[in-house]
Amino acid sequence: MLLTSAHWQNVRIKLDEWGFCVSGFQHLHLETDESNVVWLKLDIQGESTNLLNPAVLEELARACAAIHASKPRGLIVCSAKPGSFIAGIDFRLISQIETTEQALALIHAGQNVCQQFENLPCPTLAMIDGPCLGAGLELALTLDYRIASDNPITRLGLPEIRLGFHPCFGGTVRSTAKIGVLDAMDIMLKGKLLRPQTALKMGLIDTCVPAHELRATAIQTLLKPPTKAKPALHVVALSKLSPSRKLVGAKLRQQVGEHTRPDHYPAPYALIDLWEKHGGHPAEMYQAEAISAAKLMLGETAQNLVRVFFLQCRLKALGDKTLFQPRHVHIISDSDSDAGKDIATWCTRQGLTTSEQDASSLDKENLAKADVIIEATSENLQARQQRFAGLEKLAKPDAILATNTTRMPLEDLAGTMHQPKRLVGLHFCTPVISTPLVEVVFDPHNMDGNVVTQAKAFVRRIDKLPLPVKSSPGFLLNRILMPYVLEGIRLQQQGVPAAVIDAAARDFGMPQGPLELADAMGLDTCQQTGEILAKKLGMEIPLALYHMTRAGKLGRKSGEGFYRYRNGKMMKEEKAEWQGNRAMLQTRLIKPMVRESRACLEQGIVEDADLLDAGLIFGAGFAPFRGGPLHYAQANQP
Repeated sequence: MLLTSAHWQNVRIKLDEWGFCVSGFQHLHLETDESNVVWLKLDIQGESTNLLNPAVLEELARACAAIHASKPRGLIVCSAKPGSFIAGIDFRLISQIETTEQALALIHAGQNVCQQFENLPCPTLAMIDGPCLGAGLELALTLDYRIASDNPITRLGLPEIRLGFHPCFGGTVRSTAKIGVLDAMDIMLKGKLLRPQTALKMGLIDTCVPAHELRATAIQTLLKPPTKAKPALHVVALSKLSPSRKLVGAKLRQQVGEHTRPDHYPAPYALIDLWEKHGGHPAEMYQAEAISAAKLMLGETAQNLVRVFFLQCRLKALGDKTLFQPRHVHIISDSDSDAGKDIATWCTRQGLTTSEQDASSLDKENLAKADVIIEATSENLQARQQRFAGLEKLAKPDAILATNTTRMPLEDLAGTMHQPKRLVGLHFCTPVISTPLVEVVFDPHNMDGNVVTQAKAFVRRIDKLPLPVKSSPGFLLNRILMPYVLEGIRLQQQGVPAAVIDAAARDFGMPQGPLELADAMGLDTCQQTGEILAKKLGMEIPLALYHMTRAGKLGRKSGEGFYRYRNGKMMKEEKAEWQGNRAMLQTRLIKPMVRESRACLEQGIVEDADLLDAGLIFGAGFAPFRGGPLHYAQANQP
C-alpha cells in the first residue's frame, strides 16, 4: 500500500482512542469458538501473503483492545491464507519514508501493538504455518506460546539486517530474552531463516507438528497451558551484566567485521551497539531500538537494499515455473572444465535427473530423453555449429537446446541449424553454486517466444533468477565486467601494485578486485573474450595480457598470474606500499563499467535500467548497498 498523509496520521493515534469497537475490519477476522477461545485470523486484502502496514496495525490494536475487554479463555493468532503466517512489514513502506518522524511513527505503532498483545491477561498462542518473518515473528514472540507446522515452506526468522536495518517492533529485546543473546544475535546478524525443527531446538517455538494437527494442538495447548520455559541463569546474566555485554559485544563485532564493513553495512554494528549499551534494561532498549532502526531506515544502505529486494522479486516474476516442468537435464562439457560439472551438480540438487557427456563423446540415449540440453564447451565456432546441427536431430522436438557460452553470439552458433529459433543461451554466472543469476539469451531477429518463456521457467525451476538478455558479444555481464578487468590490468601496467588495485575495488564494495577476477577467470579466457569484444565493440586490450599468456601465466589454473597460487589457493604476498589516491583508483575502475552499462542500455541488451542493475548485482556481485552501477552513477553524478 502507498503511504498517504492520512496513513501517517493513523499510526500516530493513541491506542486508547481506538476504543473497543470490533466492526469494520478489512484485514482480519475475529471468531470465538465453543470453548470461549478467540481466533484472530489475518487476511491482508490485496496481498498473496500477510504483510503488516499502518492500516493492519490499526486493526490489530482495535482487535486487541476488544479481546482485552471481552476476557476470553484464550487467544490464537493465525492466518486465513493457507501456507502464510506473517511475512513481516510491507517493505514498500521503507522506500516511502522521508523523515525520522515518519519512521518513528511506524515503529512506535508496531511496538505499541506488540505490547498490547503481550499485556493480554489470557493465555495467547501463535499458530504458524508458512513464513513467520520479521515483524511477524516479533508479534509471535509477544504471545505465550508458538506452535509451528512442519510444512516445508514454514520458516522463522528476523531477516531485517538483509534490508539494512534491524528488528524494531521489540524483537531485539524479546528474542534475546527468549533464547539468549548468542542464538538471537546469530539469527539477527545473519538474517537466518530457520526451519521449524531448528527453531524448536533453539526454544524459539514450543511445538512442531504436521499441518493437519496444528488446530487441535493449538486448542489443547491453550486449554491446558504447559509451564513456560525460563532461560538459564547464565543466559540471563550475559544481558544483565554490563562487563559481560562488553565482552560478548566485542566478540560479535569481530565476527561481523570478518565479512562486513560498518561503512558499507551499518545495521549489524548498530544492533550490537544497541544490545551492548541497553541489553540489561528492556525499557531503555525498546526506546533505543526505535531510534536506531529509524536512523537506519533513512540511510542510503537501507534504501538501496530495499530496492535490491524488489529487483530480486521482479527477476523471480520473469519466470513462471508452471509453464515448463522438465525432469531430465543433459550437460555437454569439456573434460577439464568445471562449468558443466557445476551446472550438473546444481540441477541434481534441485531434484532433476541429470546426465553428462564429454564433448568428445556422443550419448544418444540421454540426448533423446532430455528435456533440457546445455552445451558448456570451449570448442571453436565451426565445431560448435556442427554440434548444434546434430543435437537438433537427436533431441526431442520440444527439448530446450541451450549454450552456456558468452564468447560467441547466439546467431553464429545457430548458423547451421535447420531450426535456429530452438537455440537459447543459458549463461550460468560463476561460481555456479553460489551465484543466483542466469542470463537467458535470445536472438531478437530469430527467436521463438515460447522457447524463451520455457527457458525462463526452467531457470526458476532450478531456483535461479532469469535475466532476459539480447544476444551480443559478451552478452551483458561479461561485456560490462571486461572493461573493469582491463582497466585493472592497465593500472597494474602503470605501476600500481595488484594488491592495492584489488583492495580499492573491495573497499568500494566489489566481491573481487579486477586482477583477482582475471586470475580466477584465466588470463587466456580474458584475452579471448577481450579480443571478441575488441573486434565487435572496439575495446582496447592491454599488451600485458598478451605477455602474460605467452609466458604461461594464466592465473589460478597455472599457479601464477597477477598472484601466485598453491593448490588453487592464493599465496600471501608482502604488503604493497603505494602512496597514490585510492579514491582515484576506484573511479577509474568503476567508470568503465558505468560507461558500458549505459551503452548496453542504449542498445537494448536488457529491457531497462533496473534489470541491468539487477543483473550486475545478482550475477556479478556489484555492491548491493550501492544499488547497481546505473543507480550508483545517477546518485553520485556531479
